[in-house]
Amino acid sequence: MTRRLKLLSIVATVFALIVWSGADGDAQITSEASRLFEALELKPGMTVGEIGAGRGEMTLELSSRLGPNGRVYSNEIDPARLADIRNAVAQKQVTNVTVVEGGESSTNFPAGCCDAIFMRDVYHHLTRPREINENIFAALKPGGRFIVIDFEPRPNMTRPDGVPTNREGHGIRPDIVVQEAKATGFREAQPSAEWITSGRTNARMFFVLFRK
Repeated sequence: MTRRLKLLSIVATVFALIVWSGADGDAQITSEASRLFEALELKPGMTVGEIGAGRGEMTLELSSRLGPNGRVYSNEIDPARLADIRNAVAQKQVTNVTVVEGGESSTNFPAGCCDAIFMRDVYHHLTRPREINENIFAALKPGGRFIVIDFEPRPNMTRPDGVPTNREGHGIRPDIVVQEAKATGFREAQPSAEWITSGRTNARMFFVLFRK
């Protein structure tokens, strides 16, 4: 990639982040949270885990919807993003969010803690998917639901460092997600279907729903 193209790519990324942080991003989070609530069969008072929570926008939205008797375990592996989530929780004075530092092979969620767990735009980055799936399975209550929201491989984009070689580039096919999740004990509750267009990635997404 030439220096000019790299510069244009950086500018486009910064612009996308600005847009996402504004009103359009807020509307996107609200819309996606509503769909998550429906797909995961969430109700006030339940406990949900978010893997790869970024800056915590969805974590805060769900914490509000779950109410004071509910809880969100908000997971991140990036120290800067963990700080962002903790700052956001402190500024909003939220008391029902537990921020959890994740690892390469573990969410570090407590066993049996969650009614549901989800990840958005994260699965294709996992370098140890089997271990993570096993950990998610252990963290869910019996009958708990697990949803993966991601995108299929994009042309001309490099596979992230360290991920399994079957990823076929940047992204992942839904059938691979299904195969890997089932190998750790999950059963498919709903076949792959289209998700919303993500304002963060400007890409058409898919989701697959599993149940413990």
